[in-house]
Amino acid sequence: MVHHISDEAADEPSITTQTPPNDPSQAPLVYKVGYPPPKNLATEFTETLRETFFHDNPLRQYKGQSRPRRFMMGLEFLFPIFGWGRDYSLNKFKGDLIAGLTIASLCIPQDIGYSKLANLDPQYGLYSSFIPPLIYAAMGSSRDIAIGPVAVVSLLIGSLLQAEVDHVKNKEEYMRLAFTATFFAGITQAALGFLRLGFLIEFLSHAAIVGFMGGAAITIALQQLKYVLGIANFTRKTDIVSVMESVWRSVHHGWNWQTIVIGVSFLVFLLFAKYIGKKKRKLFWVPAIAPIISVILATFFVYITRADKQGVQIVKHIEQGINPSSVHKIYFTGPFVAKGFKIGVVCGIVGLTEAVAIGRTFAAMKDYQLDGNKEMVALGTMNIVGSMTSCYVTTGSFSRSAVNFMAGCKTPVSNVVMSVVVLLTLLVITPLFKYTPNAILGSIIISAVIGLVDYEAAILIWKVDKLDFIACMGAFFGVVFVSVEIGLLIAVAISFAKILLQVTRPRTALLGNLPGTTIYRNISQYPEAKLTPGVVIVRVDSAIYFSNSNYVRERILRWLTDEEDRAKAVGLPKISFLIVEMSPVIDIDTSGIHALEDLYKNLQKRDMQLILSNPGSVVIEKLQASKLTEHIGSSNIFLAVSDAVRFCTTKSMQEP
Repeated sequence: MVHHISDEAADEPSITTQTPPNDPSQAPLVYKVGYPPPKNLATEFTETLRETFFHDNPLRQYKGQSRPRRFMMGLEFLFPIFGWGRDYSLNKFKGDLIAGLTIASLCIPQDIGYSKLANLDPQYGLYSSFIPPLIYAAMGSSRDIAIGPVAVVSLLIGSLLQAEVDHVKNKEEYMRLAFTATFFAGITQAALGFLRLGFLIEFLSHAAIVGFMGGAAITIALQQLKYVLGIANFTRKTDIVSVMESVWRSVHHGWNWQTIVIGVSFLVFLLFAKYIGKKKRKLFWVPAIAPIISVILATFFVYITRADKQGVQIVKHIEQGINPSSVHKIYFTGPFVAKGFKIGVVCGIVGLTEAVAIGRTFAAMKDYQLDGNKEMVALGTMNIVGSMTSCYVTTGSFSRSAVNFMAGCKTPVSNVVMSVVVLLTLLVITPLFKYTPNAILGSIIISAVIGLVDYEAAILIWKVDKLDFIACMGAFFGVVFVSVEIGLLIAVAISFAKILLQVTRPRTALLGNLPGTTIYRNISQYPEAKLTPGVVIVRVDSAIYFSNSNYVRERILRWLTDEEDRAKAVGLPKISFLIVEMSPVIDIDTSGIHALEDLYKNLQKRDMQLILSNPGSVVIEKLQASKLTEHIGSSNIFLAVSDAVRFCTTKSMQEP
């Protein structure tokens, strides 16, 4: 339907207008708001389901393909190795070999240290860098992620397991619960991928993750003081107050000066190596090999001086051989199943969040797409298999992935190379770690986690969004002053609180006309915008749901009351029209429709007319189904604010 009303507003969807040559009024033709064709329930449900779970249309590539080709494409989808493996070359292998050897030199000492964070024997860290990387190399879609234990997840699983079972008194039960938690972490990750529910991890905001990671890094570093200072009796609590009390309580009789010399000197060396790598990107290999060099030198120093006889704590024994089966150790019945499930879900989601974020970061750098759901399936599968081969929860490591990227990796084969080096270590080299001091492992972990304290990101968050900064600091202080799990809970709670706040208290704006145009904009953003006498124009910047419908109605009425008072004060014409600009309103439910009905009735009592501007297809369809369009009148629903204003001013001029 076409009406002669006005020009199209620049802030509305582009509409072609024409001037009929024989029209003496020369009024432009303007389209009215269109009503979408009705859909049956099945079509509407199918479209909603497809948009929610299959927005990327993963099946489009299979259209028009033969059955054998579809089978191969399906195989490549589950196992990307069949895709990139066809084009693999010697040149790519050279890059992967160098990258794999480089990250292997970094991962071996880190794995031994991270297993201590999880309160497990050193070999379990090495086990976790052998089997899972092989699974990921076959199923993962990221070319750059380096798989293995990571500091934050190791600390998290260690603290959660310790809350259920004492790792000293009940070592066997603790280890079995660790494998059970790993199994359920894998099930959680794979299920989220298969069911295409990856969007659920997005509820942990970037700001909350920055705060949580920073707090976890501080906590991990503080936990390493027992190794760097040589303290034998150390608190099992992770909060900063308990840790510092434990440190100062043992200052006179618990510190070991030989251990301090080893720990501090090599920590300085490791930090200096990181500084060199950051200053000159070509020397990225320096901080990568610094940990293994530190381990070799420290081990040799302790061996020749027999510093272990002087109170320097050493690793002592690492089990030799490849991963033993642990299927029989996973709890499938009994009270520990629920505990393992709870811990596994938490660790799985945290690991997933970290890995997907890392994968997307490097994918953007190399300009390729990363399928988040496929990544979840790959990570979940490797943790399920890992739980059955004596591994604990593994994920993508940022420090190792960064080294992998800078070392020139081409494909996931770099993970295979790293895995082979770890295998050789398990078969041959583990006895040589007997005299490795715990202090050097503590120093390696401290140097690794320092990079997780992203103060620059926190400063940027403060500048951009104060509410995000509260989420960041809430997660940070929750981890540092209470515990890792409480910090994570605070991070999730504040993230949800922010969503609820934005949903329940959406923004509204009073619009005015930019002089010389038909554009209507927020008067707070554009002070030069002029208000239209007798007309109040309010924009709602959100969907209108049950959670915010009352607020939206009350806020619009408050804008109206304020403008009525202002008009009386300065002697302007009485307000006769309220225009609600609905372009940003992407959806509305029955509560929102009732709110508009109440608003309409309220305006009727005030002798005012409600006008709607540019409701979207979903909104106008629901307004029509509820017959609200009949109450308001289809002639009072316009495509553009400028059309509505022209209508209001024309009608005002016609009234006596």
